[in-house]
Amino acid sequence: MDIGYLLGILALGTIAAVIIFALVSKSRTEKRMADDDAPKSRLAKDAPNK
Repeated sequence: MDIGYLLGILALGTIAAVIIFALVSKSRTEKRMADDDAPKSRLAKDAPNK
């Protein structure tokens, strides 16, 4: 096994992990945005002052 194959596998694995992480984060964010009972961010304009 050549080092080039190993580097290619590691690169593709890293790219796949980043894509999976992004898709999971996107779905969680969309789910939270659709939930009316989710607390507002402290950075939102209409966030409650505490």
